[in-house]
Amino acid sequence: MTNIDFSFDPNWMETLTTPFMANAFIAGLCIALAAGVMGYFTIVRHSTFAAHALAHIGLPGATGAVLLGLPVSLGLGTFALGGALVIGALGKRVSEREIATGTVLAFATGLGLFFARLSSSASSQMQSILFGSILTITTGQLIGFALFDALLIVVLAVIYRPLLFSSLDEQVAQAKGVPIGVMNVAFMAIMAGVITIAVPAVGTLLIFALVVTPAATANILTGTPFRSMVVAGLLCLASIWGGLVISAMFPAPPSFIIVTLSTLFWVIAKIVGAVRRR
Repeated sequence: MTNIDFSFDPNWMETLTTPFMANAFIAGLCIALAAGVMGYFTIVRHSTFAAHALAHIGLPGATGAVLLGLPVSLGLGTFALGGALVIGALGKRVSEREIATGTVLAFATGLGLFFARLSSSASSQMQSILFGSILTITTGQLIGFALFDALLIVVLAVIYRPLLFSSLDEQVAQAKGVPIGVMNVAFMAIMAGVITIAVPAVGTLLIFALVVTPAATANILTGTPFRSMVVAGLLCLASIWGGLVISAMFPAPPSFIIVTLSTLFWVIAKIVGAVRRR
């Protein structure tokens, strides 16, 4: 049997000062900002399945990029965006989006496995794609994350009100002249970008823990959209930074600790919410 050593690392403070840890902390900040804001819209638009599926839809892009010698993030983002636009265009209603999402997801997952079989290097990187590798994020990726966050803020400043209106009550918004189809496509496109920058932290399989779980926790604790976004972002940041610190103290994968903390926050919020209702 394999002996697993979970002994405390007395040099963990030195580990936190290394350049790769600094990159990971900055990446966590960028991811938390984007995931906190879009996580709220994901919940109220009942698009949690779509958010989770986009990460898997990006899988063939990631493995295909490795096959072609291109950056993984480029391939992941391209396929996630393409899948988002297809889902947003085909699924104008929630029920239609579920069908479109499942169909695109199944095809993309099969294509990703096909690409992985064509290249040994793609197969070797499958674990980091599926479960994340936040400690290997480069300075170039950080620049991309920061640019995306800046673009996200600008876009939301323009479409925030119609996007929020269509998210809370789609039928009334449509009656008031809000372009529902445009909002659906815009939301899915932005979500594809969020998924692209969040996957390096927890991978395609665990993306729910950063995009959906903190937002769901925030909705339990707060009652307004803005407060929910702020709390969701803070919970996401606490999960990532806490995961990095704990993984430096004990030999555990950061993605595992990040998901554990995110889930723990949600459980505590559920308990607090149940106590409040009594």
